[in-house]
Amino acid sequence: MSTISILGIAGSLRQASTNRGLLRAAQANLPADSTMEIADLTDIPFYNQDIAEKPASVSRVLAQIAAADALVLGSTEYNYSLAPALKNILDWASREPNNALLAGKPVAIMGAAGGMGSSRAQYHLRQVCVFLDLQPLNKPEVFANAFAGGFDAAGNLTDPKLTQLVAEQMLALVGRVKAARR
Repeated sequence: MSTISILGIAGSLRQASTNRGLLRAAQANLPADSTMEIADLTDIPFYNQDIAEKPASVSRVLAQIAAADALVLGSTEYNYSLAPALKNILDWASREPNNALLAGKPVAIMGAAGGMGSSRAQYHLRQVCVFLDLQPLNKPEVFANAFAGGFDAAGNLTDPKLTQLVAEQMLALVGRVKAARR
């Protein structure tokens, strides 16, 4: 079988964000037959149907989504919902003909935030996934409290139990892709 290609997308744009840190932990804990790239959303404009030609930054990320066998969405929580940057790139991707970039694609959802660790945002993101026909994993769920000492100042995951949970989620995601290829 060929290598499984995964794209990580963080809703937080800060380089030192804990959600980017979760994606880096996922990248470091992948099964041997998979790879993961992390998308850069910092220069993605808000979706606007009046934009006649897709900006190069949007085309770049859409090409990454198209090439990926699966997605990992790192969802921070803003006002009980997902971050605008994450929703925005999903909106751009959903406008491709026949929802070709997203329909049926396996996705893992993880997130770090205060309190309940982005649980409300993740459940809202799951609702978005239904409409986009993305196929999110049900388990394991990864909710991290960004302020409970599990991350360093650069946003890197340092908690061993949470790191193990992220590794288990990546194993499940790769398993889902393999099952779909059979």
